[in-house]
Formats: sequence, C-alpha cells, structure tokens
Amino acid sequence: MFIVENYLLAVIFCLVTMLCWGSWGNTQKLAAKSWRYELFYWDYVIGMLLFSLILGFTMGSWGEQGRSFVDDLRQASGGSIGWVLLGGAIFNASNILLSASVSLAGLAVAFPLGVGIALVLGVIVNYLGVPSGHPGMLFAGVALIVVAIICNGFASGMNNRGAKGATRGAATKNNSKGIWLAVIAGVLMSLFYRFVVMGMDVANFRVPAEGMLTPYSAIFIFSVGVLLSNFIFNTLVMRYPFAGKPVSYGDYLRGSLGTHLVGVLGGAIWCLGTAFSYIASGEAGPAVSYALGQGAPMVAAVWGVFVWKEFRGASKAVDWLLALMFLLFIGGLAMIVAAGS
Repeated sequence: MFIVENYLLAVIFCLVTMLCWGSWGNTQKLAAKSWRYELFYWDYVIGMLLFSLILGFTMGSWGEQGRSFVDDLRQASGGSIGWVLLGGAIFNASNILLSASVSLAGLAVAFPLGVGIALVLGVIVNYLGVPSGHPGMLFAGVALIVVAIICNGFASGMNNRGAKGATRGAATKNNSKGIWLAVIAGVLMSLFYRFVVMGMDVANFRVPAEGMLTPYSAIFIFSVGVLLSNFIFNTLVMRYPFAGKPVSYGDYLRGSLGTHLVGVLGGAIWCLGTAFSYIASGEAGPAVSYALGQGAPMVAAVWGVFVWKEFRGASKAVDWLLALMFLLFIGGLAMIVAAGS
C-alpha cells in the first residue's frame, strides 16, 4: 500500500484534507436549490462508501509495504473493526447536525463554528491519546483559531442585525437554531477521529500489528459505519426535520440523476480528505494531522464569503472581522505545522 514517508508529504496530505473537508459543503449548496439536505445526505454517504473502495483497490493495494487492502480486511480483529464502526456512527450523527446547521445558518457561519469547536476539543482528545508535536506551539495555534471562530461569530451576529423587518426575524430564528446545531455537531465531531485511531496501528503502517487496521481498510469500515448508522439517524431526521416538512424515501427516488451525482461527488470529496488524514497520521501523528485537516472552516468561509456571497452588503466592521478571522486561521495553521516538525 502507499505510505507517507516524510513530514513534508504528510503536511501536503493534511492540506488536501483541509481543502476537501472545507469544500464538500459546496455540493450541498448546489443540491439545495431543488433538493432537501436529508435527501442529499443519502447520496453523500453512498459517494463516501464507493470512493473508499476505489482508494482501497488503488492506493491501498499498490507497493510492497504494509498490508494490501483485502489482506488487511481479512486479518482485522473484531475490536479494531468495532472502534472504527463506532467512529463512523459518531461522525455521522455530528455531520447530519452540521448539514442541518449549514442549511439554516449558512456555510460561512456553520462550518467555522461547528468544525472550529471540533478542532479545539479534537486536538485535546487526540493529543492525550497519542502525544505528538510540540504541545506549546500546537495549542497556541489552536488558540489562534479559537479567536478566529469568535470573530466569525461576531461578524455573523452583526450581519443578521443589519437585516430588516420580517427578513431579519426569520434570519435570526434560523441562524440561532443553526448555531446551536453547529455547537452540538462540533462536540460530537471532536470524538470520532480518536475512535478510528484506536483501531489503527498509527505507530507503524509499514509493518502493522496483527489485528489492527491500516488507513485504507479503516476508511472503508468507517464508511460502512456511516452508512449503517444513517438508516437510523437520517431516517429520524427525514421524519422529524429541523426545518420544513418531512420527506420520504419516495422523494429520494424521484430525484434526477444529476442531483444524485452532486451528492455522490460531495461524499467522494470528503472521503478523499479523510483518507489522506488517516494516511498522514502515521508520520505527523493523530493530533497534528487532525488539527491541520480541521483548518477546513477557513476554506469553507472563503467559499461562503466570496462565492456564495453570504455576507453581501455587510458593513465595514463585518468585513474587517472576516479579514481578521482569515489572518488568525492562517497564523494558527502555520503554528500547527511548525509544532509537528
């Protein structure tokens, strides 16, 4: 299987993770023009599972190092598989809530808040589990990103106060619900990566311990966990939605091929980023790998601000807060990279 063998390549893989995690939400925005996010999410999960198989039979089966994808699945212990399945179920619950938050509060608000909280708590959880990198620089970088999140929250609040009449009332109500959902999603999302790592031998991908998983088998089993839990979580959300009327599986089957493919693309993008994070964790360590990938809010905010124009017509103060947010994110990510080196 393909293995990352130096820190620089590990950082590049983590940057790809950041781009993928921060960009898949665009597919939800595209589908939302005619498609509820609960229906989109089924295609998203299918795309994740299909792409994990593609990675397993390509990168996961190349070369002489480690174990090939199929051999690794055959020898995996029930305990390792269980931890990764649990990680997939926890992620799925958090991601469904995050998707709901995006639909209510917007991409530029939901991603920085939800994923930002996941970054802070997740780095702590993963560092305590497998210490890696310089702790002072690592947590200083995280602190800068926390301040960036606060700036984004102030910018969002000021932008909503600038709305008028009924539009302002509706926006404030939806934004408040979206913010609370993003907070809950962030707390849950901070936990999933640690459970996945417990099923992998991150100390030695070249000669992994018996019964443990490698990144390629882990991302596949993780995707299976997401799919299985989706029959519970997403079915409940379809029946009892956070906003709008209930939707059914019949509504899903009536979707066009193009609409379904947009969702599948979103899942494939997310899966690529996650797989690269798992692959990089062997060289960079789980805490640094997770922290760099969770720079995704900056990428999502760029899409939300400059492409989707979610802050169109905002005041100069809001513009300055957003600019400060981007600078703090960049500074925080630079410190995290330095911490791992």
